[in-house]
Amino acid sequence: MLDGGLASELERAGADLSDELWSARLLLEDPDLIQRVHRAYVEAGADVAISASYQASFEGFARRGIDREGAARLMRRSVELAREAAEGSPTERRTLVAASVGPYGAVLADGSEYDGRYGLTVDELAAFHEPRLDVLLDAGADLLAVETIPSVVEAEAIVRLLDAREGAALAWVTFGCRDDEHLNDGTPIARAAELAASSPAVMAVGVNCTPPGFVVGLLHRIRERLPDVPLVAYPNLGSTWDPVAHAWRAEGPRPDFGAGANSWLSEGATAIGGCCGTGPQDIRAVAAVLRGNDVPGRS
Repeated sequence: MLDGGLASELERAGADLSDELWSARLLLEDPDLIQRVHRAYVEAGADVAISASYQASFEGFARRGIDREGAARLMRRSVELAREAAEGSPTERRTLVAASVGPYGAVLADGSEYDGRYGLTVDELAAFHEPRLDVLLDAGADLLAVETIPSVVEAEAIVRLLDAREGAALAWVTFGCRDDEHLNDGTPIARAAELAASSPAVMAVGVNCTPPGFVVGLLHRIRERLPDVPLVAYPNLGSTWDPVAHAWRAEGPRPDFGAGANSWLSEGATAIGGCCGTGPQDIRAVAAVLRGNDVPGRS
């Protein structure tokens, strides 16, 4: 059982996330609020808390006048906040901490992660991800949540870095998708998932920040290609990102994540949660479904 949308819940609590650092802004301005949101998800049933490092990067913090030492400290703090929230929760479950590794496009703060056509090479993307990956690995997270990856080129860069750290890294890799068959850059999901799963460091693959209606088809296509690989699903609320307004635009009624969880389980998902727009109520609905099923790998 994963958690839900961090930034969405921070905004509901009154946080202003309008600048390019997004939720990472609160690592500077209100880390206590980040911790409270993590705890709310743990108390709603989450077994995994995903850190507030999705938008965090050396480049992004540098534009705010923060040097590399300060940026690394803030990234490590994102993991500490999730850990403190998990350990401070009154629940008796063990809660894992996953350090979020967002895509290169998130740092551009222009919605590029919903396109994936950066025009960068594998080498250039690996050079961007490597120092942040190393900081987050050293921060004490249980695993890495490499998430919302929109392109096969970026997936290749991530796999290269994880392979070089075999034995020190454990990760899931999830993709942002534009329909029920393709990544945001147009790559077939089965091809991208196979690439990600080729790394011994990758424990699971799947989709996130994708409309719920696409998830069954995407999981089905991955499972056809990779029948023995654990699958992860944490879609968004079904809204569309407006890069000009820096806001999500709702489309249709609010999805029923409890009903969705049943269908994702039937396609082999063993880790389920929510992404942008979702809140603790969605996680409670999913948790009720997961705890009513015998889900492999839950302990």
